[in-house]
Amino acid sequence: MTILLIMLLITGFSLVMGLRKRKPQFLLIPILSLLLYFIVQIALVPAPFFETVKFIFSLS
Repeated sequence: MTILLIMLLITGFSLVMGLRKRKPQFLLIPILSLLLYFIVQIALVPAPFFETVKFIFSLS
C-alpha cells in the first residue's frame, strides 16, 4: 500500500511540474520510477538475475 502511495505522489508531482514548467521531461519520472521498482523486485528474488528475467518473460 505504501508503494502505491509513493508512486501516486511521484506521478502527481511530475504532472504538476511538467505542466507548470512546460517541460515533458518531467513526465518520464513516473515511468523511470516504475522501471526501477521492477528491477529492484527482480533483484530480490533469490534465483540468479537472468534466470528470473527469463522466467518472467518466458524467454527460455
